[in-house]
Amino acid sequence: MSRNARRGALAAATVALTLTAAACSSSSDSGPSSDPGASSSSSSAFQAQHKGGTLKLVAHAAAGSFDPQVNYTLQYWQLFQSMYDGLLAFKKVNGQESFTVVPDLATAMPKVTNGGKTYTFTLRKGVTFSNGKALTTDDVVASFQRIFKVSSPTAGTFYNGIVGADACLKTPASCTLPKGVIGDAKANTVTINLTASDPEFEYKLAVPHAVVVPKDSPTKDAGTKPLPSTGPYMAASYDPNRALKLVRNPHFKEWSRQAEPQGYPDAIDYTFGQTVESEVTAIENGQADWMYDAPPADRLNEIGTKYASRAHVNPLTAFWYATLNVNMAPFNNKLARQAINWAVDRSAVVRLYGGTNLASPACTVLPPGFPGHVESCAYTKGGGTTWKAADLAKAKELVKQSGTAGQEVGIVVQDDDVNKSIGQYLQSLLTQLGYKATLKPLSGNIQFTYIQNTKNKVQLALTSWYQDYPAASDFLNVLLSCASYHPGSDSSINISGFCDKGVDAKMQAALKTSQTDKASADKQWGAVDQSVMAQSPVVPLINPKMIDFTSTRVGNYQFSKQFYMLVGQLWVK
Repeated sequence: MSRNARRGALAAATVALTLTAAACSSSSDSGPSSDPGASSSSSSAFQAQHKGGTLKLVAHAAAGSFDPQVNYTLQYWQLFQSMYDGLLAFKKVNGQESFTVVPDLATAMPKVTNGGKTYTFTLRKGVTFSNGKALTTDDVVASFQRIFKVSSPTAGTFYNGIVGADACLKTPASCTLPKGVIGDAKANTVTINLTASDPEFEYKLAVPHAVVVPKDSPTKDAGTKPLPSTGPYMAASYDPNRALKLVRNPHFKEWSRQAEPQGYPDAIDYTFGQTVESEVTAIENGQADWMYDAPPADRLNEIGTKYASRAHVNPLTAFWYATLNVNMAPFNNKLARQAINWAVDRSAVVRLYGGTNLASPACTVLPPGFPGHVESCAYTKGGGTTWKAADLAKAKELVKQSGTAGQEVGIVVQDDDVNKSIGQYLQSLLTQLGYKATLKPLSGNIQFTYIQNTKNKVQLALTSWYQDYPAASDFLNVLLSCASYHPGSDSSINISGFCDKGVDAKMQAALKTSQTDKASADKQWGAVDQSVMAQSPVVPLINPKMIDFTSTRVGNYQFSKQFYMLVGQLWVK
């Protein structure tokens, strides 16, 4: 998920707050509580007594396009869980089970034949879009074509294995996938043919880029005009400068509580443009129910002492990192890139983020506890498997050897407090190394797409990545493969522009191995991670945790490890 992929400014917190983390975390699997402020896991049945009310969310900025096949941010992927549906979905539950894929618009998990290359789905009957039109196999086929027509950010990494995808990637506008995605209206089935077996394909069908939208949806980014949905909520209005309003989809009837449970709030109001200070105050006063952004440092002790029971802390499989543009000076020089990795004080970044209880230094692309992760730290003073300290002297020597000292470097960050503070640290560090560094803060509404487009000539950017699904390829292949680099596009998730044929070949080999031997594939991915770090196109900074700060009106807090807080399952009555 972005994925910022998906959360731009996560929380920092004081020791006072972290002392309550065990009590506040949603990681337990206990049953639902009648306490409006309590955390709980999902119920086996809808609890009608908690239905109703308006849930009020606040954020400093919107997250750009509201097109589910284009947007790649956590901010909206969270919302899409209660709006759009694919053939498959991740379970909408609390805890570890949220990594499980279940049937959604399909009646059952697919029948897989042809050596793992053919997937056949039977479509549910009676599902209706929010515009009143019945869902058909034609909508499913058109939606897969649309992934390529709108140049979805993962078209070339998640869905490039579909038969005919190669032609669609070359000429998106004429994409038809005639032998790749086949609908049979009479049998009410959809068949997807792959060029090779893909053990991650069911995961890829369960993320928002593969949702089903009406067949007459525009074949370009829908932007601020939300598309009709099949889930419990639909968008009534969206102005990225002001607000987003979700209301109940009048045509929704719950067909699977695991895949798409009925929502509790009657409406969800999401207001943009507030400061993080005002967001905290609004939640404390009951004027808002949840904030997307990081609470500011001067409010953390207050939250951790007076409002500790409403601070929900959860560890994440994610990392914050700096991208180094390998196709522009000075970072087209490997020595200059390696110098930045040696110079960055990860402990300083941890402190800026909020301290060791909410972040830890990162040395690798794959986060701890994730498939393929290997304890390795190529850029730490004195060597070792974990990060100890920066080596500024070594970094300065590499800059000298590279001959890049004195060059200008622009650093593009989001304009919230946490991102700006880390950006200011990086600016100071690059200045120490002899560069002429300038900081360029941008609204979170545009920063993520801005840094992807090569036309903007971004040399160094601060961003973050949160898993789409639990597989190593979702970090390494998505972020750093040649297939993810699309010059001139807002959907070029390989922000560094890194395309190393040798490393790419290792990725492809790991993907192939995963078809038959996941354990061996994970070892290969660990080696890929180290190969990438040797080339240094990115600078891993921290592995974060998340804080969700909620109001006293909120109950039934659930944290999906896949998509984070389940917005539609909150009680506000």
